[in-house]
Amino acid sequence: MKTWVRELRVAGASQGRRAEDPGRAGLRGGSRGGRGPTGRGLRRAGSAAAARRPRPKMATAEAADTQLMLGVGLIEKDTNGEVLWVWCYPRTTAALRSLLLRKCCLTRENALLHPFVFGQYRRTWFYIMTVEVPDSSVLNKVTHFSIVLTAKDFNPEKYAAFTRILCRMYLKHGSPVKMMESYIAVLTKGICQSEENGSFLSKDFDARKAYLAGSIKDIVSQFGMETIILHTALMLKKRIVAYHPKIEAVQEFTRTLPALVWHRQDWSILHPYVHLNADELDALQTCTGYVAGFVDLEVSNRPDLYDVFVNLAESEITIAPPAKEAMAMGKLHKEIGQLIVQSAEDPEKSDSQVIQDIALKTKEIFSSLAPLSEVSGDGGKPVLRVEALKQKRFPPATENFLYHLAAAEQMLQT
Repeated sequence: MKTWVRELRVAGASQGRRAEDPGRAGLRGGSRGGRGPTGRGLRRAGSAAAARRPRPKMATAEAADTQLMLGVGLIEKDTNGEVLWVWCYPRTTAALRSLLLRKCCLTRENALLHPFVFGQYRRTWFYIMTVEVPDSSVLNKVTHFSIVLTAKDFNPEKYAAFTRILCRMYLKHGSPVKMMESYIAVLTKGICQSEENGSFLSKDFDARKAYLAGSIKDIVSQFGMETIILHTALMLKKRIVAYHPKIEAVQEFTRTLPALVWHRQDWSILHPYVHLNADELDALQTCTGYVAGFVDLEVSNRPDLYDVFVNLAESEITIAPPAKEAMAMGKLHKEIGQLIVQSAEDPEKSDSQVIQDIALKTKEIFSSLAPLSEVSGDGGKPVLRVEALKQKRFPPATENFLYHLAAAEQMLQT
């Protein structure tokens, strides 16, 4: 496969200062109707109705999250079957370019077309929209193309909507110029407007909605009481690997899991699209705990990559032998598991309400640690007094869990 690169530079574009961390968002809004662009939610993301909504005027200074975008690129597949990296803004590294070509479904022979995929690589999020070129398009030598956006934030709905607009522009004009005009407009002002191709406003896509777009209720429906294994693994910052042959299923499942530990609001642990590639695995293994998604079943034979393995296709969860001691289940886990199942099975409760119920139970767990802890001498974080924990004479599994939870929260004396 040949690859050509033509860098497209635009003078005067600036990414500005760092935006506020979206992880500080509170638990508000969200319901089962707010799915992401994977699976069933793809049809709802960036709908035509949203595109027709009146747009408020905004000054450049009000574009609070425009600094989150890092770059844009174009990949084409021509009539000879060659996949070409056509251009990008700004300059990208060879490693990132290689990864994005690998994630793009156009580089694999006879592969199914995946309209939208997303993932994370070394703290950079990537979003890829791929379309087939109709005969009526001016792109008469191109059969398919992908628009790639890289960004600092996790927000699939936002970037699905924006890449969809960029795809329409490229189909109409056959030139990256119009796309770049829209990209720079969003980068600097947070908005682009086009009566033909739709309008986009960054502020329409709150990070909180992205965090709540998956369905905890669907996960509990599939795994029942075994959901407590996932909750425990996340609480203890263990490594979770999920497999399914369909990338859409992997992404919808993995993106939801961080909501089980809402008190952290940390989606940086999410790596929803990983290949068994040495560079990607090296990057993944630098993380202490993660949720990683794979479409290659061979990952099941890599126990060095996971503490908990989830085979979504078979609805099976397996705890790796080295993690069994820390993950030992007892009465407390049964109580939490029953709460999760009862809340999720309540037809009157939305997904966000189920998350709230789990978060309240999590708060109770940390409250039980508080009397057993003391503030370290330097005025830092509370430190668990192991002797006080033992004196409480909790059931062995509960004591074991609280000890490992304190370790995960860096509450142990070093």
